[in-house]
Amino acid sequence: MPQQSEALTPLAKAYRFLIVDDSLFARKNLARLVEGIGGVVIGEAANGREAFERYFELRPDMVLMDVSMPEMGGLEALGMIREKDASAKVVIVSSLGYEDIVKKAIALGAAHYIPKPFKTRSAADIIKFVLEKESPQK
Repeated sequence: MPQQSEALTPLAKAYRFLIVDDSLFARKNLARLVEGIGGVVIGEAANGREAFERYFELRPDMVLMDVSMPEMGGLEALGMIREKDASAKVVIVSSLGYEDIVKKAIALGAAHYIPKPFKTRSAADIIKFVLEKESPQK
């Protein structure tokens, strides 16, 4: 969770985010992180099915998605989103830090992985890296 005293470098522009987690608390923590670096949360979802639907309704610049959720997990949703939009930027955010989960997520097209609980600065750096590595805004 972002700390008030921690100065974070803002994103190059106000990127749009979809936050996906079955925990309202986790979604709010991620929203604070995103807003703390100048991003805009344009939508939230509580499971993979909702994430898939919301992604194609909202077309966010990035999805921050948990793995373990009811109805449809994050890995299944990641695969479905990337199958229809190969340019989708999805970062997995999960406490399930097992190497096989991370490998599977990357194989399905995840852009990166943020372990929970996340450290504000490292999570912000990962988000910025993924968003700005291919299209830096000067």
